[in-house]
Amino acid sequence: MQMASEATIKFMYIKKISVLLFFIAISLSTSANNGYDLWLKYEKFKDIKLISAYQSKLKSVSISGNSATIQKAKEELAFAIKGLLGSNIKWKNEGIENNSLLIGTPSSNKIIAGLDIKELAQINTDGFIISSQNIKGANCTIITANTDLGILYGVFNFIRLLQTAQNIASLNIVSSPKIKFRMLNHWDNLNRTVERGYAGFSIWDWHKLPDYIDKRYVDYARANASIGINGTLVNNVNGNATILTKQFLEKVAALANVFRPYGIKVYLSARFSAPMEIGGLKTADPLDSNVRAWWKQKTKEIYSLIPDFGGFVIKANSEGQPGPQDYQRTHADGANMFSEAIAPYHGLIIWRAFVYSQQSKDRFKQAYEEFIPLDGKFNSNVIVQVKNGPIDFQPREPFSPLFGAMKKTAVGMEFQITQEYLGQGTHLVYEAPMFKEVLDADTYQNGKGSTVAKIVEGNQFSISLMAGVSNIGNDINWTSHPFAQANWYAFGRLAWDYSLSIETIAKEWIEQTFSNDKEFVRTTQNIMLQSHETLVNYMTPLGLAHMMYNGHHYGPMPWGNTLGRPDWNPIYYHKADTNGIGFDRTINGTNALAQYNDAVSKMWLDSNTCDEKYLLWFHHVSWQHKMKSGNTLWEELCYKYNIGVDSIKKYEQQWALQEKNVNPEQFNQVKQFLHIQVKDAEWWRDACLLYFQTFSKLSIPAKYPQPTKTLEYYKSLRFPFAPGN
Repeated sequence: MQMASEATIKFMYIKKISVLLFFIAISLSTSANNGYDLWLKYEKFKDIKLISAYQSKLKSVSISGNSATIQKAKEELAFAIKGLLGSNIKWKNEGIENNSLLIGTPSSNKIIAGLDIKELAQINTDGFIISSQNIKGANCTIITANTDLGILYGVFNFIRLLQTAQNIASLNIVSSPKIKFRMLNHWDNLNRTVERGYAGFSIWDWHKLPDYIDKRYVDYARANASIGINGTLVNNVNGNATILTKQFLEKVAALANVFRPYGIKVYLSARFSAPMEIGGLKTADPLDSNVRAWWKQKTKEIYSLIPDFGGFVIKANSEGQPGPQDYQRTHADGANMFSEAIAPYHGLIIWRAFVYSQQSKDRFKQAYEEFIPLDGKFNSNVIVQVKNGPIDFQPREPFSPLFGAMKKTAVGMEFQITQEYLGQGTHLVYEAPMFKEVLDADTYQNGKGSTVAKIVEGNQFSISLMAGVSNIGNDINWTSHPFAQANWYAFGRLAWDYSLSIETIAKEWIEQTFSNDKEFVRTTQNIMLQSHETLVNYMTPLGLAHMMYNGHHYGPMPWGNTLGRPDWNPIYYHKADTNGIGFDRTINGTNALAQYNDAVSKMWLDSNTCDEKYLLWFHHVSWQHKMKSGNTLWEELCYKYNIGVDSIKKYEQQWALQEKNVNPEQFNQVKQFLHIQVKDAEWWRDACLLYFQTFSKLSIPAKYPQPTKTLEYYKSLRFPFAPGN
């Protein structure tokens, strides 16, 4: 008898271990209702009629294919149906029967191939179709796609239909992701600290890798695949060259092996000076032949270990990071050096546009000024990754002017899921409204309707990207605040389809995570939909920005003026004085408005007609400036801060009535966090109004609560060990 090859034995062993890890992860995660299951909480329905209706439509299931990805789809479907309906799947190897579920690609399933489904030509490699069909007199539901990965996405979508109690009797779903690369960016350091992380330490246990595979890695991949995320940057953009050594690349390869069946590619942050730090070279000049050769060899080494490596993310010449400008080269010179090294392997280079220096008179303008002259000079496998706004993930920002201005370069979106400037790990803030506000903004690049979302989709380019800075840590529930899970979920759903409504996404998440109870869903959805505007009101209303404490960014510090660079200090952004408040970015100020299309700048050019949520972004206006409400600016500030506090108190009261619909652990966790949020909102209100009052010389209207502490008290507060730094 011929012996199996060593490679075959190794593959069989890895496959068995993978299956074992999957079911170990499932059994451990369901042992307690602590939030670990995320939105994949397949809890049995309480409605007996619903269970019976689903069971009648799922008499048997046939799934074709034998890849690792198909195996994951099969495992997930079996686990979901067992959990939701309390019954095991009746698997059917071939043929059809009435009320059966038929899953496979045309190449793996002869019955599906014979249906001649024309919509298959409309979907891309990640897309899928779920449809009700009558096949030879049998009513069936089919899930099909052009690839096995499409099948996996289709299965997760079908499970979502079940979780949210949808009617599956008549389905016609044709779905493809609008964005090709849908990534989480982990700002995780090799020592397991997480920059701007508020949910514990990094989930990557580098010391134990590659030999110990934590069950979290499997569940992380499952969760991402369920919402269509297909890439993960595993290390901080403030890169450490050590990740590129063979010792650590083998660890990264172990993660890639876990993620591969779920369609998730691994990306690495590449430190620009790595050729000097770990390569022994005396320069990192991107035009130096030895440097270019070093990166080509390093890239070859990576692909020998990780054949489907996604590519490099580079932060260069920003916040002290090394880069091409150190050698009088351009961002394009640096990016193109990497792109040439990775091109033979069809990888991607993601070059971050987050740059600023103290020489700039307006930090708002610098990214535009550095990158617009380079438009069209980046190689075709380079995406310039732009933050949603021109400053730095503030609670509200106008869209970055680079969206709409760069016409010859693929431009990707970078959102921040982690709540660095949004109350961090204890505030309830549903970020989807913030994401959508930017995605739906019209740049007028090619006339009316040229939204930021359409530019990110980049139909004229073969590559498109939406990245989100991860909020994941090793807390048992992944994200610290239970509702922060919704931001991870919403990011993935919008990266797949940015046309989805924020209401739909919130409802899906609530029903999958907590309960299908209609009153609970309605109340919780309303809280979520209002929560972002509420936070803006009690933190940075009317276009204020960057007023957080220096360094850790926790709590209000509008008086901050002690750091060496002007743009590191809050007073740089609000410019409050006795005459008024706000940053003048009109032609009379820095003229940053000129970076937008004329149709956009015209909307914001006049302080009397400017959308008031952006007013102080673009105008320095008098304390007596008349607002659309009839209030003066000072009165409106007082109103906004107070309505923000009142709203959080209302959410706290509403949540207190929901105990019967949420397990005790999560209910109490949210209850305590809301109490913290109320106190923080009051802190923001009182500290900011007391400070701005020193300039306005106006009283806080008597109808509002008066501060009980002095401005000097708030200035004296210190938080030396605040997380996230």
